[in-house]
Amino acid sequence: MTFNATTHTDTSLPVIPLGEIVPWAVFVGLLLMLALYFVGAEQGATSMFSGMYVHEFVHDGRHLLGFPCH
Repeated sequence: MTFNATTHTDTSLPVIPLGEIVPWAVFVGLLLMLALYFVGAEQGATSMFSGMYVHEFVHDGRHLLGFPCH
């Protein structure tokens, strides 16, 4: 009984064109900037929503990231 231990495996990495990455990178960047706004600046004069609901929702995240809020 003979076993053939030589198998060919393709270990090359897939190539992703830059044109496919750019729209996703822009989309994720905009989402991150929106999240940063809500965590860091959604309060007082720059507030988009009335009341303190958004501020209270992200309150612990503000302290974790070092944003002063009171």
